[in-house]
Amino acid sequence: MRTQTFFKVAALSGLLALAGCASKVAQPDQFSGFLKDYSGLQQTTSATGKPTLRWVDPSYNPSNYDSIVWNPITYYPTPKPSTQIGQKTLDGLLTYANNKMKPAIGSRKPLVATPGPRSLIFRGAITGVSSKEEGLQFYEVVPVALVVAGTQMATGHRTMDTHLFFEGELIDAATGKPVVKVVRKGEGKELNNESTPMAMSNLTHVIDDMATDATMFDVKKK
Repeated sequence: MRTQTFFKVAALSGLLALAGCASKVAQPDQFSGFLKDYSGLQQTTSATGKPTLRWVDPSYNPSNYDSIVWNPITYYPTPKPSTQIGQKTLDGLLTYANNKMKPAIGSRKPLVATPGPRSLIFRGAITGVSSKEEGLQFYEVVPVALVVAGTQMATGHRTMDTHLFFEGELIDAATGKPVVKVVRKGEGKELNNESTPMAMSNLTHVIDDMATDATMFDVKKK
């Protein structure tokens, strides 16, 4: 009887662990601090069908703005290269993100260097995650979070899931307050094992989807 109870508890624990690993959106302990306020974020579906966390000011009206100030996407915090995620890959991903996202944001409103009274300010970052229990360093989990899925461990097949985390916002230049906030966790291509080096190709489609969603975002659907 005790043995059966033990296995039931173990099975339940395993399912809960899998549910955590399988989460399609960033969890609170994965917020980087790049955004000053994470309150109000709600899970929704992007134009490309990807799950995302988003908040839109109920009073936000795109027609009230005629330009966007573009701030280049950065890393937050600054990553450290490793044998799995080299500096070349880190640099390439950041360049790729800016090259894709800048024209996507620019398709919404003209991009300007200096904010005016009817300007929005864009700021975004490929962000880190935090692990309170294990204290993982930035380069171990971002720009990709390398997670061994429970089912894969059970079968001895140690492929590695990859994710890119992004946080961004649009700020009303006149008030200094955000009108749109986004926190996104994009799933990349798997690595064969924990020794496989990360390549840009593992994650570029995640950035492609983000750029498409930035172009197609409809505030009416929020």
